[in-house]
Amino acid sequence: MSARAPGLGRRLRTVDWEAIAGITAAVLALVLHLLHIAPEGVLLAITLVILALMLIRDLHREGREERMLATAERTESLVEKLRAALTPADAVLVGSPRLRSASERFARRARGEMTWFNVCLRMFVRQELFDTLLGSAVENPAVTAIQFVLDAEERPMWEAEVVPKLAACSGRGKVREPRWCQLRETVSFILSETDAEGAVEAHLSFWGEPFMARTAGVDVPRYIFHVQAHSELIGRLVELERRYRGTT
Repeated sequence: MSARAPGLGRRLRTVDWEAIAGITAAVLALVLHLLHIAPEGVLLAITLVILALMLIRDLHREGREERMLATAERTESLVEKLRAALTPADAVLVGSPRLRSASERFARRARGEMTWFNVCLRMFVRQELFDTLLGSAVENPAVTAIQFVLDAEERPMWEAEVVPKLAACSGRGKVREPRWCQLRETVSFILSETDAEGAVEAHLSFWGEPFMARTAGVDVPRYIFHVQAHSELIGRLVELERRYRGTT
């Protein structure tokens, strides 16, 4: 008995009592009119009561519809926020505190051929930066080749700072001769596959402030964008590298 009571209460709350009262009053007025029992004044009063009940019902319904609309709008807003939170970002900004660890992790996750496009070679002057940024990739057994695409003006820096340090790396043979181009791009990036499925990710930066800073005469990255594999920007970077492929 007690188990059925809550269900009964819910059903009673859903009943349109104003409509029932209006129908009852209308039927009563019709019966009184047919039996010539009630005068016209009483019938007029009953009619007004019916109209009042209908108005009350409409007001209640309008209030419920407004509350339902407000609830629907709040729900829609919440769903949009959840969808935005669940959608992975195309690129994640990495700042100075996590830059070195993120760069080393990217180099260790790389596989196949890596492309180093328009990177600043001055950051390889310090041995610790060379070991973190390039050395980790050279020693990574999953990386089969490393191709630099550099401006021809960087050749002296390559010969003076990079070649001697590469000579001490066991995986130096995978580093190909750079493609020397007339580069006038401000963009700099490292491109590589990062898993067995062939997903390609990138570390993207730009020359000059605020992405690079000069410390003791050496240009070092200050910020990079970690571009995710699903981003259409990956295709743009690949196209940019291909534009300079084979140029001298």
